[in-house]
Amino acid sequence: MPSIRHFGPQLLALLGGLAFAGCQWLVFAYAPTEANMGLVQKIFYIHLPLAWWALLSFFVVFVASVVYLLKRSPGADRLCAAAAEVGVLLCGLALITGMLWARRSWGVWWTWDPRLTTTLIMWFVYAGYLVLRGLDLPPQRRGLVCAVVGVVAFLDVPLVFISARIWRSIHPAVFASEGGGLEPEMKYTVIACVACFGLLWAGLVWLRKCQLDVRARLDALQAASSQY
Repeated sequence: MPSIRHFGPQLLALLGGLAFAGCQWLVFAYAPTEANMGLVQKIFYIHLPLAWWALLSFFVVFVASVVYLLKRSPGADRLCAAAAEVGVLLCGLALITGMLWARRSWGVWWTWDPRLTTTLIMWFVYAGYLVLRGLDLPPQRRGLVCAVVGVVAFLDVPLVFISARIWRSIHPAVFASEGGGLEPEMKYTVIACVACFGLLWAGLVWLRKCQLDVRARLDALQAASSQY
């Protein structure tokens, strides 16, 4: 009989998608329209959740990499792969939505701001990590190399988070100590969007992990059958 393991990822992703669709009312009806940027500012309600959950994805890669180095757990290695794939996707979308916002706010598609630059570096690092995972290497050796890279690559993640605070940056600090310049309605809306996107993120990572688990079992069965 199918268990929550079979339908859990799809259910989380579905709930996240439905909740995020419901958040559109908050974005376009509840939250006020920003005076200077107008409707373009509402990209922010998608951009911020994409960026935050991308960072959390890479944190999961870091933790699972440490677990793999300590226990040599194939499941931890597959979790690294799933989280990295989702993280690279979200980080890429965060960069794209940030560029759309920047074009209207700053008048250019791209500027070498510390936050933008460190985020772009982070995307390239983890995209390279995925390329490394695709190399034709023995599974244990590939897992070990990827785990080391997953730990080292995480050094850029906290740098992305604090870059706008330690260097002169034009990137806005959303939740600064003085309130970040957000109206209460804007703050509640972005918090709701982050929470709803978290359901979608968890569903995607879980689903991809399950797919990799199934592929590992099929590979093991194929290897066993080839011995007879």
